[in-house]
Formats: sequence, structure tokens, C-alpha cells
Amino acid sequence: MIDSPFIGIAGNIGVGKTTFTEVVAKKFNLLEVYESVADNPYLSDFYGDMKRWSFNLQIYFLHHRFSAINNLSSYDKGMVQDRTIYEDVEIFSKNLFDMGSMDKRDWDTYSELFINMTKFLKKPDLIIYLKADLDVLLGRIKTRSRDYETTIDPDYINRLNHLYDDWISNIDGIKTITIDTNNFNIFKDLDQLDDIIDRIKIALEK
Repeated sequence: MIDSPFIGIAGNIGVGKTTFTEVVAKKFNLLEVYESVADNPYLSDFYGDMKRWSFNLQIYFLHHRFSAINNLSSYDKGMVQDRTIYEDVEIFSKNLFDMGSMDKRDWDTYSELFINMTKFLKKPDLIIYLKADLDVLLGRIKTRSRDYETTIDPDYINRLNHLYDDWISNIDGIKTITIDTNNFNIFKDLDQLDDIIDRIKIALEK
């Protein structure tokens, strides 16, 4: 297996990335790297007014993920990251721009910043894409009861789902695994989890 592997966990809002990150980290003895949600100063404002706060939120996420990867680039244990930096530009910012919630000036500035910053980062050895249907995602979002997510438009989540599918099918230069989580309970379906772990081990072989 690759020494000190860098695994990225990708997927839409509510798909179960954080839980899956915890499990993979334990199985492979990797450092866990999470996206900033609880202490994010823009998230609540963003869901209240996407057009006003989209650029601020995406810059915050870009900065947070860049710092996390950069600070741990020499870490010899390996790491697993809850949401990759690539999803910021390929999925979330692109969606906001396409929806008209981020204007072209901000989109161009953000995209150029992304390109320049990611030149200095190590790419993941493997991206694991967790996917689920819209109704499953909405159910999981509702279950976790985050106040700022109560007003999420289902169409917004649906658009993200389509962008995720397009992105993962066109990734070049990074190994990927896609896991359908619609009928997968990570705590109960242990045989299925073992199969997934075996797939990850195979993907991480040199």
C-alpha cells in the first residue's frame, strides 16, 4: 500500500462524509481532517442570502482546506479529508455561478485564486465519492437538524448531485472509487463495509 496515503472523501451535503471519514481513518490509521462547519462564520448567513454571501463562504472554505492540507503536507502518517478542495470550485462555486448567485467577477477571481493555490498542494492518492439520491439526502439532512439547513432548496441539492456525477466521471490523474450509499448503513452493514475497505486497499496499492 502507498506510504502515508492521502484520501479525499467527496460527496453532497448530508451523504455521510464525516462518519465515513472517521471509519476510514480508524481502519487505515490516518489523521482525520474535517471541513469547518460548526465554527464557520458565513454558513448561516449564506443559506439566508446566497447571492450576498456566496463569494465570502467559498473563499473561507478554500482558505480552510488549503491551510489544512498545506500544514499537514509533511505529516508522515497519512490523512483522510472530509471533502476535497476540488469540490469547492468544480461543484459548489460552479453551481453558485450557474445559478446566478455568484457574479462573473467573483467567479473569475475565485477560480484564478483556486488555480494558483492548488499548484502548491499534493493531490489525493484516492478520492472516494459517496453518492445518494435526492430523497435520501434530504432525509439525512432533516435528521441531523442543523438550523441553517432547514431552508435548503431541494433543487439546490439536486443540482449539486448532477455536478458531482459529471465531475467524478471526468477526473483525470487521481484514482477514484464511487460508493452508492442509498441502502448502506455504515454501522449495520458490516459485510458491505468490509468489501468497501478491501476496494480502498486495492486502490491504494502501489
